[in-house]
Amino acid sequence: QVQLVESGGGLVQAGGSLRLSCAASGTIFSISSMGWFRQAPGKQRELVARIISDGRTNYADSVKGRFTISRNNANNTVYLQMDSVKPEDTAVYYCAADIFSARPVGSRAYWGQGTQVTVSS
Repeated sequence: QVQLVESGGGLVQAGGSLRLSCAASGTIFSISSMGWFRQAPGKQRELVARIISDGRTNYADSVKGRFTISRNNANNTVYLQMDSVKPEDTAVYYCAADIFSARPVGSRAYWGQGTQVTVSS
């Protein structure tokens, strides 16, 4: 079965940095896009950043210039480098990927379990 496993969350002071990682495992043929979403208490889940297989990226306006998404296609991993973090970046961060796999057969979106990021002021 396909799984996404995140790591790297935690507590960081405002102005600091944090790096999130997400590794996809399973019988994977290809991954078209990978991305990070976040959900703060009482708010809807929102897209933070996304990267597609050719390396093109897009970011939420609130994180442009501070966060950088990258991926390693060889090991099916996506990263989110978070710099100059702010208290309003506090949320549970979820990894997501559009994966074409052999087990189960087909293409669909997968989600990680989420990792908490807390930014103190």
